[in-house]
Amino acid sequence: MAVVVVESPAKAKTINKYLGKDYTVLASFGHVRDLPAKDGSVDPDHDFDMKWEVAADSKKHIKAITDALKDDDTLILATDPDREGEAISWHLEQALEKKLKGKTVSRVTFNAITKTAILEAMKHPRQVDAPLVEAYLARRALDYLVGFNLSPVLWRKLPGARSAGRVQSVCLRLIVEREMEIEAFRAREYWSVTATLANARGAEFTARMVNLGGKKLDKFDLATQQAAEIAVQALTSRDLFVQSVEAKPAQRHPTAPFMTSTLQQEASRKFGMGAKQTMAAAQRLYEAGHITYMRTDGIDMAPEAVAQARDEIARRFGKDYVPASPRIYKNKAKNAQEAHECIRPTDMAADPDSLRLAESDQRKLYDLIWKRTIACQMEAARLERTTAEIGSKDGQVGLRATGQVVLFDGFLKVYEEGRDDEDGDEGRLPQLSQGEATGKKAIVPEQHFTQPPPRYTEATLVKRMEELGIGRPSTYASIVTTIQERGYVRKDKNRLIPEDKGRLVTIFLVNYFRKYLEYDFTADLEEQLDDVSAGSRNYKEVLSGFWRDFHAAIEETTELRITDVLEKIDEVLAPHLYPPREDGGDPRLCPTCGKGRLNLKTARSGGAFIGCNNYPECRYTRPLSGDEGDAELSGDGKLLGHDQGDPIFLRAGRFGPYVQRGEVSAEVPKPPRASLPKGWAPDAMDLDKAVSLLSLPRPIGPHPEDGALVEAGIGRFGPYVKHNATYANLPEVDEVFTIGMNRAVEVLAAKLARGPGRGATAQPLKVLGDHPDGGSVQVMPGRYGPYVKWDKVNATLPKDVAPDAVTLEQALELIAAKAATKGKGKAAKSPAKAPAKPKATPKAKPKAKTSGG
Repeated sequence: MAVVVVESPAKAKTINKYLGKDYTVLASFGHVRDLPAKDGSVDPDHDFDMKWEVAADSKKHIKAITDALKDDDTLILATDPDREGEAISWHLEQALEKKLKGKTVSRVTFNAITKTAILEAMKHPRQVDAPLVEAYLARRALDYLVGFNLSPVLWRKLPGARSAGRVQSVCLRLIVEREMEIEAFRAREYWSVTATLANARGAEFTARMVNLGGKKLDKFDLATQQAAEIAVQALTSRDLFVQSVEAKPAQRHPTAPFMTSTLQQEASRKFGMGAKQTMAAAQRLYEAGHITYMRTDGIDMAPEAVAQARDEIARRFGKDYVPASPRIYKNKAKNAQEAHECIRPTDMAADPDSLRLAESDQRKLYDLIWKRTIACQMEAARLERTTAEIGSKDGQVGLRATGQVVLFDGFLKVYEEGRDDEDGDEGRLPQLSQGEATGKKAIVPEQHFTQPPPRYTEATLVKRMEELGIGRPSTYASIVTTIQERGYVRKDKNRLIPEDKGRLVTIFLVNYFRKYLEYDFTADLEEQLDDVSAGSRNYKEVLSGFWRDFHAAIEETTELRITDVLEKIDEVLAPHLYPPREDGGDPRLCPTCGKGRLNLKTARSGGAFIGCNNYPECRYTRPLSGDEGDAELSGDGKLLGHDQGDPIFLRAGRFGPYVQRGEVSAEVPKPPRASLPKGWAPDAMDLDKAVSLLSLPRPIGPHPEDGALVEAGIGRFGPYVKHNATYANLPEVDEVFTIGMNRAVEVLAAKLARGPGRGATAQPLKVLGDHPDGGSVQVMPGRYGPYVKWDKVNATLPKDVAPDAVTLEQALELIAAKAATKGKGKAAKSPAKAPAKPKATPKAKPKAKTSGG
């Protein structure tokens, strides 16, 4: 029997039923090797030598393959038909090298997991494609070199920054620059005039004023209400006639079938699905054999699939809906080795209803793919577009009415592509004749303001990245996901909004590493990597050319001080942080004390805020990207009322909105404060809510078993109930104010049942290795989150570092920093080059393919 290796168990199960008993089909569970997350895994000084290691989880999968090969002489590598799939096959060959002596090893690819496609692929084995593997190695090395050299610069020079990436940082720049465009935007007023008219038979229609005083109206010609009223008067005082009616036939042709980027865009528009969510659903559909391979930049369709689609259209809708000849869509991919067939159903007759898919995401996505594929081979829609020009006999005023009617729906019967804007279709006009008088039913002036450019959605961001040539189909989802997971960007109502730390990182990189954030530079590098995969460029020459200049740029930042960086960022952001004041005064003058100047400050959390340099005498702060509501809460804030003689304020501080009892004074240097819980909007706060927050923790009563007080409160990790040293989380903030003793005892008991007993020694989550000064370095669980432990030094892990992903080098740096703050003499030796935080991506998920991030 031959041993066939694919990435996932689901794919293995589907393929196994097609190949039968003569084959053993096993899963590698994605990549079996990776670069160790430590300095030196890519060595530029030794011809970019790359040190790979087998992941701990992968050893058992390799053993399963090795065991199967003891009785079989043939290994068939059947991983996905793209660069990443080729790389997985190459890694398997390398990891199994000693076990493959005397064995036959071949590579097969198929674009769809169907019996026909798989059996056909088995007839055409080949060797692993070396140029495709080299393109993977180049991308992997570039991403490593950027991450492990640029991220430590961020850590040292920009407090709170996490990491940078070759493509992710460029993607982040797009979002940040769009936000700055929005902030710099100044709305401009303009007016339009529309009239509701009626023809001789009384049928009403709407027309828009396009001429006034015998001249064509441009967008801003009616700039004020007074100008609009003059236009209305001109229309009201004149009789109107139809000057011309023109009807033109038109056609709308269907859109090309899906490739990766367009599928992500349409799923976002129609279902609000993120790129990661879309690709996960598509992966499951592919592995189940329902669709062709879902990572592709090709839009061509196999001839047999085109024929099947045309037959299905004729059967379902009739021959009128089948065009005379098949529609051919030209593939736009520059690199043929990276291009595959479009994303389509493997069986055109299998409509969404017939599959009965259980998962909602898969149902919606398959429905989208099936309809788009069928529609792309259907007849064009035939329309009639009518334009009527209406005016006065003296030529002083003119209006235009437009409309269209669908004469034959064609592909629109099945599918219409979504839009990023909200422009509606034109309605149908009533019958109009040249020279016909029109009655005036209503004339309405309408005020408008120009709108800022919209924030990116995942769909429009992917579209923009594709236009600029940044990233490739397999990378879009991981790039967009990564910048959100690292706290640089948040998604609100499907729009991507940069967080303060994302904005600071972008400004820092643009000012000190501008070349590497240029869109043209990134696109050109992508093209070089495409050339490598096509076999027309040496990948080590690409690496050498990149590293020479990049390493020099890193060295230039050695002498940079944090204060220099903050001053530079403050200077660059000044027009956005300190807009001109209406009274012409100094925009940096502190509005509270009137003496200090405002400047940029960063918090240890990575956030940023504007503060007065007269601190601590003046405690004015406001958020970096706060809106007008936040500004109102800065300084003295908003007085909500009085409680027990104390004023209760709502204010905005460096960590967000909070409530405070009383004022700072010599007697009370730190008055009681409480941050607003997540989900509590500042504009919904009132005195009662504020007093309730300030009274926390709230006593519930004595515990029925020992009489010790049980309390409810809101802590660092959210709402909780507490009894002695036991803390138990509550699901909702509001429950803190209503929970009774019975419910509290129940929650506490459940917490004790889950955790170790009192006095039990906590077991390490991970043993990292030995400290240079002796003793084990471990990752430990803690009440306030995981931490690294050495000797008597405990250092909390950053929020975005997963316990299973932390490395010894990172731990040593955290321990050294913690020991220094305690004045401990035996501080850890910090490595010369700190490594970047590795991605906490489980190795057992083959669909988590990333590159270029």
